Amino acid sequence: MGLNYERIMAYRPADIAVSYGPRECILYALGIGLGMNPVDPGELKFVYERANLEAFPTMAVVLGWPGRMTDPAFGVDEKLVVAGDLKVVLHRPLAPQAQLVSRPRIREVIDKGPGNAAIILNTRDLTAKDGTLVATVDSSTFARKHGGFGGRVTETPPPPPVPQTPPQIVCDLPTPTNLALLYRLTGDENPLHADPERAKVAGFDRPILHGAASFGIAAHAVLRSVADYRPERLASIEARFSKPVFPGETIRTEIWPQGERIAFQCRVVARDAIVLSNGLATLRAA
Repeated sequence: MGLNYERIMAYRPADIAVSYGPRECILYALGIGLGMNPVDPGELKFVYERANLEAFPTMAVVLGWPGRMTDPAFGVDEKLVVAGDLKVVLHRPLAPQAQLVSRPRIREVIDKGPGNAAIILNTRDLTAKDGTLVATVDSSTFARKHGGFGGRVTETPPPPPVPQTPPQIVCDLPTPTNLALLYRLTGDENPLHADPERAKVAGFDRPILHGAASFGIAAHAVLRSVADYRPERLASIEARFSKPVFPGETIRTEIWPQGERIAFQCRVVARDAIVLSNGLATLRAA
């Protein structure tokens, strides 16, 4: 059975109540590698409840996530699905404790043609109980070999460009070998990130790191390098996923500050492979 465009576009997940506090903030921060330097006060405030705990801004990615589209009626083979890109807009800083409402929906499914991918575009708003918008999360997933279903939209918007000059700042962040096992506790329990046999079925010799975890590591590098670990300065961040990261690898974030616009990309040092591309963060004035 092929991808069922009408069924996917008609899908309307129910609103999701979100309640989180210090424990969830700390778990997310640990899941993107924060705390590797336990004496750095910039990192410690995201992983220790007595250090004036703050929520790391890209935690919005895991709040109110509706989960994977596993219903067979959608016609999506989850073994062929990988993350495409991710964008977080923070309308106001995340509090270290809050009750929110998540409103997820499907924006569109892009048809790249027979033998190619279908790209499922998702969005969700996170709002406070009084209706105030806190964050918007846009993402896409590539359903490999699902194209050719007759979709009306065949092109994606062009991503932010990456400068063709040497980066002005380079930030290397290591990842522990068990990072995917830790990050999955934030909600994404896809076996691809934990089960060696499932990883082999998907074409990888071992489980890979969640794309959203790599995204959080890139945000860490940006906050560390150009925002003095001040999470309230991050207004938005986006990037495309180019290649997988294996837990244990060091991620090098290459950064080009352009005023309040911060272009970046990430590569795995050992393989010299670009793993996140077309990155763009925007900062609020200091």
